Amino acid sequence: MYLEYFDFPSNDAEIEFLWEIQSSAYASFYPFKILSSRGFYKINFERITVLYGSNGSGKSTALNIIAEKLKIARDSVYNKTNFYPDYIKMCKTPILADIPENSRIITSDDVFDYMLNIRNLNENIDNKREDLFDKYLGMKAHLKNNGFQMRTLEDYDDLKKFNKIKKITQSEYIRQKIMNNVREYSNGESAYRYFTEKIGEDALYILDEPENSLSPNRQVELAGFIADSARFYNCQFIISTHSPFF
Repeated sequence: MYLEYFDFPSNDAEIEFLWEIQSSAYASFYPFKILSSRGFYKINFERITVLYGSNGSGKSTALNIIAEKLKIARDSVYNKTNFYPDYIKMCKTPILADIPENSRIITSDDVFDYMLNIRNLNENIDNKREDLFDKYLGMKAHLKNNGFQMRTLEDYDDLKKFNKIKKITQSEYIRQKIMNNVREYSNGESAYRYFTEKIGEDALYILDEPENSLSPNRQVELAGFIADSARFYNCQFIISTHSPFF
């Protein structure tokens, strides 16, 4: 256990702060009045703590606030307003043990970006492969029709390329020049693999709607993986979800 509980600002504390900075220049004071309007002031944590509710109930807001307060590593940006620093200062949480550096918050945006990056990487590899095919065939044809004549020292690099092409096949030439495509999986399989690769030992993990992109069976499988990570690998989890399967 790294965290025992987390206190959000009381309604009175928020009203007092907002009264001091009240201005018509602001249409929103987010994250003020989001959780307090739902009577949500405190979370008592277990090894696995789940915030369960529908969209708009404040789950993601609560997780982002906790992650910001603890300075947990994250990849994707989120809706962070100018009022965030003041709100974070008003939050309180005793830390039972030092938060490990490999702790992190993982959101559905992280998973989507991961899958998109794989597709973009493979697309770039495919395009480069096509260019190398054309280059190989062009050099092979030139060598067959014209041979190679070395006129200056500047031709030396080209000579090495021609000699290399004479010794290897087209597929060997391509393999030596670029990496293989990264294996792609279904969205559900990729999402599941992302979580199992990111979640290690001895850390605090904040997961925002991890069920996105996962089938019901995969959600149950991920829940089992998380339970094992908490039970056997000294991890603590704070999770938001609106999936009854998860």
